[in-house]
Amino acid sequence: MLQTINRRMEKALPFIVPASVVIGVLFAPVFAGYSSFVPWIFAIITFAGSLRLSFSALKQALFHPIPMITVLFLLHVFMPLWALGIGNLFFRGDHLTVLGLLLAVVIPTGVTSFIWVAILRGNLAFALAVILIDTFLSPFLVPGSLLVFAGNRVEIDAWKMMSGLFFMIILPSLLGMIVNQWAKKETKASLEAVLSPVSKIALALVVMMNSAVVSPYLSHPNRTLFSIGFVVLLIASSGYFFSWMAAKLLKFSQTDAIALTFTGGMRNISAGAVLAAAYFPPKVSIPVVLGMLFQQVLASLYGKFLGRMGHKLSADRTYMAGAK
Repeated sequence: MLQTINRRMEKALPFIVPASVVIGVLFAPVFAGYSSFVPWIFAIITFAGSLRLSFSALKQALFHPIPMITVLFLLHVFMPLWALGIGNLFFRGDHLTVLGLLLAVVIPTGVTSFIWVAILRGNLAFALAVILIDTFLSPFLVPGSLLVFAGNRVEIDAWKMMSGLFFMIILPSLLGMIVNQWAKKETKASLEAVLSPVSKIALALVVMMNSAVVSPYLSHPNRTLFSIGFVVLLIASSGYFFSWMAAKLLKFSQTDAIALTFTGGMRNISAGAVLAAAYFPPKVSIPVVLGMLFQQVLASLYGKFLGRMGHKLSADRTYMAGAK
């Protein structure tokens, strides 16, 4: 029953997250009071997602560094520069909005990218390795990227942010990997069965609480808010597109291209919302919270696109084999 509930919730993610934003805004007085619990709830989400991570995936990635270098370059060099350029083009002088756009892309790749890679039969080992390595690097890459790209415009407490990322992401991930490596299969299966649907509910709660914090900005839509939404959608969709194009230009296999598209396009956006709410003025959270509205919907659209591409590729191979 739990597996059935979890599968239905996974399919409903493109609707659950936007609905959670709306609920958080409508009932802001209720959820805002519980915002201090967000890091703890997020640690549970990270632990649940890390139960599928393994040390062997990390080892395999080290023997095939080109795909890993490619996705890390896209995640932490190309996309931050792209977001910074687009942000300054549309919001020159509005440093907090530009910082929010930057934060939305420098955070680590999303653990939920694994779900989409699995659905489309991509390279799961590659996806797991990217999630693993990017997660472990996040306490250094996220504050470092913000300092490099925007440190002269806003005050950033890099050490405090690093410690927060360690608690929310690194420590739960290590615990999840240890359980994956050494726990009995029955124990691991039971934990996954219980925590998978619980983590989806926890994600919805995190979104509601973070949306409640920025509800004064979201509850009164104006031209600026719609402009931010448009730019967030542009940046988020381009992340998937650039990742897919990189895979094609480097002639990756179809399975590697799927893994690169989703690990390069998706972000641990809920972690970004937690960081924005904890360490920056509320206005920085707006682009990150709006990013939650689009990420799963875009993943669904790109999933359909890649699925069609995969069917077309299979048909072409069948035709060529018949021709021979």
